[in-house]
Amino acid sequence: MTQEQKQQISDQLRAYVEQKGSGNKAANSLNGVSSATISKVLTGKWETIADEMWRSIAAQTGSTEAKGWQLVPTRAYKAMTFTLENAQRDSLVMAVIGEAGSGKTEAIKNYTAGGRNVYHLVCSEYWNRRTFMAKVLQSMGVTYSGNTVADMMETIVDTLKRKEQPLIVLDEADKLSDQVLYFFISLYNQLEDHCGIIMTATKYLRARIEKGLRLNRKGYAEIFSRIGRKFVELPLLNSEDVAAVCVANGVSEAKAINGIVDEADGDLRRVKRSVWAKVKGGAR
Repeated sequence: MTQEQKQQISDQLRAYVEQKGSGNKAANSLNGVSSATISKVLTGKWETIADEMWRSIAAQTGSTEAKGWQLVPTRAYKAMTFTLENAQRDSLVMAVIGEAGSGKTEAIKNYTAGGRNVYHLVCSEYWNRRTFMAKVLQSMGVTYSGNTVADMMETIVDTLKRKEQPLIVLDEADKLSDQVLYFFISLYNQLEDHCGIIMTATKYLRARIEKGLRLNRKGYAEIFSRIGRKFVELPLLNSEDVAAVCVANGVSEAKAINGIVDEADGDLRRVKRSVWAKVKGGAR
């Protein structure tokens, strides 16, 4: 890893620490990164830090600069950012759906990196109630002494009530079990008008909630009510979006761009792979 890459990651970590409020809180929110390591990175004492640690810090703090990829504000990116801003400012509870590869997660990461009191969780199927609570606490950089779910919930609520305009983003929320989704209702009930909450996912989240409503499953009517009985749907990736991404990342020849547009199929990940292939192959 080059010194330039390390400097980029160090700058990203510095912004991350500022966002969390302190080096200790940043360390608590990261896996396998101590406050001592953070101090070394920020003070330029890099000699004893392994490349694996640099890569871990880069991945966990959302560093995209070190990878050389330029983010482009596509229509979906702008819509996601606008929704995040409104939810945080007005303590709104919302559900956002977008196709896989629409760029919603990149928009969330960039928004989280640029502002305080935004807590982004990428959800997983294996999470139970305790895991979910632990992930929320970790994202806030909070250590907790209680060992019950009730203790953890109380710590989360008390912490968020002391924050100014906090925002929780549950990314890929369709992966959460019903048991964990019920905590969404509890969070809303205890933090109404104080904390914004956004659930994001693919259209499967809408299908799941609509099915739960039809079958009168426990909690689904409450969930639907809390999100305002609607879903914010992000715009699909179009040819103008793809062309802008191509140009920003070094592909400007019209034929090459048209080929990438044809291959995109509404997925920014496909666009990225195609652009890298063109750039590495010498096409511009």
